[in-house]
Amino acid sequence: MQLVKAGLCAFGMSGKVFHAPFLKEHPGFFISAVVERSKEESKEKYPEATIYRSVDEMLENADIELVIVNTPVQTHYEYAKKALEAGKNIIVEKPFTVDVAEAEELVKLAEEKGLFLSVYQNRRFDRDFLQVQKVLNEGKLGNIKEAEIRFDRFRTTPSGKQHKESPDQIGSGSLHDLGAHLVDQAVQYFGYPEKLFADVFSMKGPAFANDYFEILLFYKNDLRVRLKSSVFAKEDHYAYKIFGDKGSFLQERTDNQEAELVAGAIPVYGSEWMQPLKEADGILNYLNESSEIERVITSSEAGNYMNYYQQIYEHIVFGYPLPSPGKEIIQNMKIIDASLESTKEEKVVVL
Repeated sequence: MQLVKAGLCAFGMSGKVFHAPFLKEHPGFFISAVVERSKEESKEKYPEATIYRSVDEMLENADIELVIVNTPVQTHYEYAKKALEAGKNIIVEKPFTVDVAEAEELVKLAEEKGLFLSVYQNRRFDRDFLQVQKVLNEGKLGNIKEAEIRFDRFRTTPSGKQHKESPDQIGSGSLHDLGAHLVDQAVQYFGYPEKLFADVFSMKGPAFANDYFEILLFYKNDLRVRLKSSVFAKEDHYAYKIFGDKGSFLQERTDNQEAELVAGAIPVYGSEWMQPLKEADGILNYLNESSEIERVITSSEAGNYMNYYQQIYEHIVFGYPLPSPGKEIIQNMKIIDASLESTKEEKVVVL
């Protein structure tokens, strides 16, 4: 196989959990470099990787063609730009950037350099997201009239991560963090909305970045899609509620890849390393072709983040479509920016 040499810009949770394990287990990739500013934690599992003390040092010396920009969002623009100027293809962790202007400049630079830029929208490979997509594609719900997508947590105390929780840090807070997933899922399911109204604020108080948001997306066909997140949700809700003129579908958020990876699971290349659920996690209620009500209890199939890196590899080697290209994710950034504007101005914002 053609071997793609990759470098990680950081070795925090993102590097340890979402990137390094998949690069290591995929036979088409080789982890050639890792940036660790003071530690050498990557040596234990990835001894073949050279450790560099800065992104600049890695870009100057490492023999790599793919750079994973997995640092705090406030540094994405700086490091992604440096990597592109050094002639490297890049994967940028979500959220892509802190605002639309940064995202557009990076996409333009990548196009000028003839390089690719992909944003790591890994939740497209979650079991629950894929199950909803399957139900929508089957058309059993008819014309979709209303949808709600939630991503809740119960984290009522500060984590101490300033780049995520300080209100003085542009790009901090739940809207950029979890909202980057929910916005992407809404656009993947239903396309780009016409306008929106948003309520974004901090339930923990003004000393912290936003930890709650509700975004109402308006579509030209009278579809309404609500995106919502709270850190004061102790009891789980259905994460997806889809209502059409022929039925409805409720789906729990049950993908457990992140939890398994944090616990030390090793993803397997070439097979479904996560198993399908044995229990039910969804309810499909619809009118069949005979106009009879059918109520089906569903169980979602396994998700697989390895498929993201497989698509990256196939793009490099075979020219297949690039997963979540930066140009596509600019739309997501426009929705995030508009949500902040809507909250500030207390008005509906036309996109």
